[in-house]
Amino acid sequence: MWSMTPRRMGLLLALLGLLAACDDKPQHPPQPATASRAMPADPALARVYDTSCKLCHANPASGAPLTGDSQAWRPRVAQGADTLLDHTLNGYNGMPPMGLCMQCSEEQFLGLISFMAGTHIQ
Repeated sequence: MWSMTPRRMGLLLALLGLLAACDDKPQHPPQPATASRAMPADPALARVYDTSCKLCHANPASGAPLTGDSQAWRPRVAQGADTLLDHTLNGYNGMPPMGLCMQCSEEQFLGLISFMAGTHIQ
């Protein structure tokens, strides 16, 4: 007879967890390979993006919505420019206040958010 020891229970739970993670559809669409190379066309915004935003928004491990990932940005954009700007200025979840750009203006932040989200934010 087979007995349920704590070790066997742990192995069974681990196996069930692995099987649950297997799915035909990915939970998030594959990130574009260009996310880490994307840059705003405006040279001034490109400098700010490269020194302040790219560290998180081009790194999948950061948890930040990646540049160009419209699915990740869609619910954020739906909150409106005022909320996005408030989260940028004051910080939100893992986002540091001012997005590590203490000298940026609100217009620059909106331009950077628009670039990363792939849509114009007003």
